[in-house]
Amino acid sequence: MGRSRMHCRACESTRIKKNGFRRGKPSYRCRDCGYQFVESPTSKGYSTEVKQRCLEMYVNGMGFRAIARVTGLHHVTVINWVKQAAENLSDEPNDDEIPEITEIDELQTFVGNKRNKVWIWTVVNHWKPGIILWTLGDRSSQTFEKLWVIIRCWHSFWYVTDGYPVYPSYIAPEDHLISKTYMTRVEGENTRLRHYLARLKRKTLCYSKSAIVLKYSIRLLLHYLRFGTVPVLP
Repeated sequence: MGRSRMHCRACESTRIKKNGFRRGKPSYRCRDCGYQFVESPTSKGYSTEVKQRCLEMYVNGMGFRAIARVTGLHHVTVINWVKQAAENLSDEPNDDEIPEITEIDELQTFVGNKRNKVWIWTVVNHWKPGIILWTLGDRSSQTFEKLWVIIRCWHSFWYVTDGYPVYPSYIAPEDHLISKTYMTRVEGENTRLRHYLARLKRKTLCYSKSAIVLKYSIRLLLHYLRFGTVPVLP
């Protein structure tokens, strides 16, 4: 079998080039983000306490490089811990929670550069705090459909949106309430995402170079907001 393509551990790009040797091992450099790495790095064996502390700093508004400056760790080490912590967390909604009123909204951000826009679609129960369902993608009907196949089964009394044209294609008029003033719950939850995750703040130097890192970051934050703790890493 052929050898699998090498990925940058910072941004997941496969545009990798050789970059000499480091401590006797072949070194590589990512053409997209500039990160330098060796293929099989030696683990430094950081303690569980150090990992937990870095994860808690991350879901409380600090960016990867800010954590690196405070702790002396490499920012890619923290990125890898976020991936590891979030990889096995579930995105599935709680089966016991079926909203009578469902609010739906989209939160815009970007990956790589500000021209590469992506949207976080969020779904909440009007009467309870917390995001119960979400997805990441463009602003098309294909992205919303991933959510609709789930939320249509709830048979909510109302589905509340801001009137974006995609929604009427799926939601029946008698079930659809278009009202920005009635979307305080979902807009509040989106504001919490921006508050707790540095890369989502409106004016920030922090940004995602990889969609998968953004996905894992949101997944980890929602777990933290729900349970008040981050997963324990070995």
